[in-house]
Amino acid sequence: MELWSLTGNSQKLDGGAMFGNAPKALWSRWIAPDAENRIPLACRCLLVKNLDGKNVLFETGIGAFFEPALRERYGVQEDRHVLLDSLAQAGLTHEDIDAVVLSHLHFDHAGGLLAAWEEAQPPRLLFPNAKYIVGAAHWQRALKPHPRDRASFVPELQPLLEASGRLELVDGEHSKALGASVRFSYSDGHTPGLMLAEVGGVVFCADLIPGRFWVHLPITMGYDRYPEKLIEEKRAFLDDKLARGVRLFFTHDHDCALASVVRDDRGRYGTADEQQEIRGLAA
Repeated sequence: MELWSLTGNSQKLDGGAMFGNAPKALWSRWIAPDAENRIPLACRCLLVKNLDGKNVLFETGIGAFFEPALRERYGVQEDRHVLLDSLAQAGLTHEDIDAVVLSHLHFDHAGGLLAAWEEAQPPRLLFPNAKYIVGAAHWQRALKPHPRDRASFVPELQPLLEASGRLELVDGEHSKALGASVRFSYSDGHTPGLMLAEVGGVVFCADLIPGRFWVHLPITMGYDRYPEKLIEEKRAFLDDKLARGVRLFFTHDHDCALASVVRDDRGRYGTADEQQEIRGLAA
């Protein structure tokens, strides 16, 4: 297997929302905000080439499906579909992908499934040869979202996925499409049924731990549904990855794709061996 970090469309979002109840005096030392209090965020995807003969993409980022006014509202920085460019740099097109694994269906993780916005054109799916792999519990959430996170979903996406005939809902450690090579675990603190994929000694942290600075236990996002539950899930998650030497892959960290988890003599978690990108990492 080869592991690649792929850049998708980037965002700028309010730093206070991203760091929850942490004071600006703290988080601004980690990521400097702009004049509008926004911080840069990646929407990074993980590509695994030759996973039992398959090309597997873990998430698709936010993509370019928003019409211009919404693109500005949500701080999307590019109008083209950046992930498609990144796939080309790895020698692939979206048609070469055999499976797309989605931790959850919020638009900044699944919007890249859709083609770039065109005026007067309806949304349409990319990745025509791929299985779309989604957690079964989260799928139910996406079909009937709570008012608090309804705006995080793309209403047109779920019907398109279902109509494709290529949707697989997963409720255990493994999927039919990928077998034992990918192991899934689950979290409810950010959104019910968040699915965390582990492959080749790397775990896709999704929004349980969106970047290095959220490894610190008390740090959660304002977008998290159940912050106290998320902290307990994060503790168990980090202890497990530390014990087994599994590295963390970050989707939203603007400057780090991969890192090892460490813990100091006071019990505080942190990261080491940070890598800005990975290109053809053997696993």
